[in-house]
Amino acid sequence: MRLNKIKNLFVVLTLGLSTHSCLDLEPQEQLAETNYWNTPDDYLLFANQFYGWTRHFSGAMEYKSTKPVHSDYTSDLFTNKDERNLFSNGSNAVQPADANYTSNYSHIRRTNLLLKNAESYATPSDIAQYVGEAKFFRAYSYFDLLQLYGNAILVKEPMEVTDARMYVKQNDRSEVADFIIKDLKEAVPLLPKFSEIQEYGRISREGCQAFLSRVALYEGTWQKSRGNVERGKELLDIAAKAAKDVIDSKTFSLFKPEALGDSAQKYMFILEDAKSNPAGLQKSANKEYIFARRFDEILAPINWNITQSSLYNAIWISRKFANMYLCQNGLPITYGGKTNPQFKGYMKIDDEFQDRDNRMRYTLLKPGTRYWGNKFGRTSWQWDEVDLKTSKLYDPASGTCYGNQKWSAERVVPDTQEGYDFPLIRYAEVLLNYAEAVYERDDKIENEDLNISLNQVRQRVNGSMPALTKEFAQTHGLDMRTEIRRERTVELFNEGFRIDDLKRWKTAENEMPQAMLGIKWKGTQYESWNTPFSLNDDGCIVVETGRQWADKNYLYPLPSDQLQLNPNLGQNPGWK
Repeated sequence: MRLNKIKNLFVVLTLGLSTHSCLDLEPQEQLAETNYWNTPDDYLLFANQFYGWTRHFSGAMEYKSTKPVHSDYTSDLFTNKDERNLFSNGSNAVQPADANYTSNYSHIRRTNLLLKNAESYATPSDIAQYVGEAKFFRAYSYFDLLQLYGNAILVKEPMEVTDARMYVKQNDRSEVADFIIKDLKEAVPLLPKFSEIQEYGRISREGCQAFLSRVALYEGTWQKSRGNVERGKELLDIAAKAAKDVIDSKTFSLFKPEALGDSAQKYMFILEDAKSNPAGLQKSANKEYIFARRFDEILAPINWNITQSSLYNAIWISRKFANMYLCQNGLPITYGGKTNPQFKGYMKIDDEFQDRDNRMRYTLLKPGTRYWGNKFGRTSWQWDEVDLKTSKLYDPASGTCYGNQKWSAERVVPDTQEGYDFPLIRYAEVLLNYAEAVYERDDKIENEDLNISLNQVRQRVNGSMPALTKEFAQTHGLDMRTEIRRERTVELFNEGFRIDDLKRWKTAENEMPQAMLGIKWKGTQYESWNTPFSLNDDGCIVVETGRQWADKNYLYPLPSDQLQLNPNLGQNPGWK
């Protein structure tokens, strides 16, 4: 039976786990003429390996100093008690080798191999989907190179990194961006619609359009923030139209089942087919994930200690991030030079959580609340005596005192065996892409555009919060760009976006050197805790200082082994 006819929730052994197909051969063998590439199944089996290249939990959330480079650990939002991330504090250096560089070119070579063989296939329509997948994943790999290194060598033939034909100078980043966009646009009509996907987890037409919106938004704002306004706006137009195509398809919706109320977003991130939420909803109820890395407790567990690496004080969340949450009146805690009258301050340990965006208490841990984890999970799911018996009381007397619960299971499940999916692209991002792209393209945004995009995200779990409108912003002296960026940061927290956003906005030079702060200790209930940290002038604990950011940090350095191998490569500015 052909794999693309299997209507199973998980084609786990081929999608997302990097299991090798019969065509996953040594490079020399792959380039040789073989008896493969004769049937659509040959192309399908080869394309399956592409899905093992996508980001997932360990790649988006690990804190180790040299990896992973897109994790929020590399940003200004949180740190870890065990190890400071070198990219976050600006102390990274040129590496002797860098798998981020070589792996992407290895992936590009494999997509090129499929595309080369497809050129002579007798009936192109039979393999159109796999050609579309190859173009998508070639674009996916080149986008990673663009984000990390800027310029890159464009390769359209299946060549090794060590191939003599690779000993050339990099193409300019604008050429790379155009190449990515061309690949994605060509892939769109070749890919099936999401509703036609027969193997869950494969990239769809709408998923490709959504990724196009991400790419064009990234490069459009990168260029605009560096003075290349015309080029930037051309790209932002592409981003806005691609996001609007996804919106207009009416294929996806934000996850907000009535049964979960204002906790909906929290449970979306830990949704499993085992009971993982009070309503007993399974993954099929989630229409928000456009493209996801699939996991399952039995068939494909996460295989990384996600709950224990996320829960309580495993993540030291910064005061800066906590302060980003709006109050329920739709206003920041301070605006127009004054304090929001709805903001309760910091005197008691839970004051700052009162009357705030509901995402604050469901992403962070509100002091004094009961919580569960995979080792002490919920029983009745009713918040009754039976349920509370297995819970713990959150006492924030450690780290920054801002605890985390995002990505943390509430059911009993062995470490590393959680089975929730990792969203590579979700509908909330597309809505936020649209709002930002329109605003940056036009230097303004109409209420109608905000209402079909950003306000949908903002009010998902905040039904009574006022919408963001031009009039609301003007009345309260709010900066629209700041509010659009705030919404993005809050919504996409700990999903691997923040540092790349700061780079494209060219605000990292202001945000990244700031000391990493925790709670306000002096003059508050926290003074009963004997803090091991020093305090700043405002009486807040300082958990990391000496952070730095130079212009060179906007791009990573090329590894020295590649510079030696290819003398035509140019090292990125500022790196030696």
